[in-house]
Amino acid sequence: MLDRVLEPEVMDTAWEAADYDAMDHAAVNWAFVSGFITFVPKLRGPVLDVGTGTALIPIELARWVPGLSIVAVDAAAAMIRLAAFNVKVAEMFDRIATRVVNARNLPFADGEFPAVISNSIVHHIAEPEVVVAEMVRVCRPGGVIFVRDLARPVDLPTLESQVEAYAGGANPQQRKMFAESLHAALTVEEVRGLVAVHGFPAASVTMTSDRHWTWAAVKA
Repeated sequence: MLDRVLEPEVMDTAWEAADYDAMDHAAVNWAFVSGFITFVPKLRGPVLDVGTGTALIPIELARWVPGLSIVAVDAAAAMIRLAAFNVKVAEMFDRIATRVVNARNLPFADGEFPAVISNSIVHHIAEPEVVVAEMVRVCRPGGVIFVRDLARPVDLPTLESQVEAYAGGANPQQRKMFAESLHAALTVEEVRGLVAVHGFPAASVTMTSDRHWTWAAVKA
């Protein structure tokens, strides 16, 4: 197994945010939203999206669930500026609130949200157990947690083949970003260890593609 190599926690320059926003996330975003809706067919809001990036997932989710309200947060001000722009263009500003918030210290009350989601933030965090604990804290009892991220490949050839397969048409900076994200990602077993601390079963964390794990759980 490759050793974990950390990448910067926050992509907070305008060009990084723009490069990220320009990448083709459509298939991955739709897979996330459809998986979440399937897991929670009777969805209630507000939903908290931790590490929203440029708010593409909240926009997709709001399109599929009429009337749903979403709080979309990210530590990167540059990402949130683009997120606010994307929300405005999508005419979702009355349903999606965007805020600059660090996932290590969420400014929300215990049990405030009936649903907490997150896509591709865990691999950015040097101590992911802190962010996991915060997501659990702000989810109300009986609420749902749905988190997905990249899984660290077993070796460098596998990493390189995934970059070629899923970012082959991207520009060099985007390919570099994807490779670094794979190298910084956690394994399924590492994630299972993190959630077990909070009483969640190992079976709540599964591989859901050749490069993604998903933690889908109901808080007791």
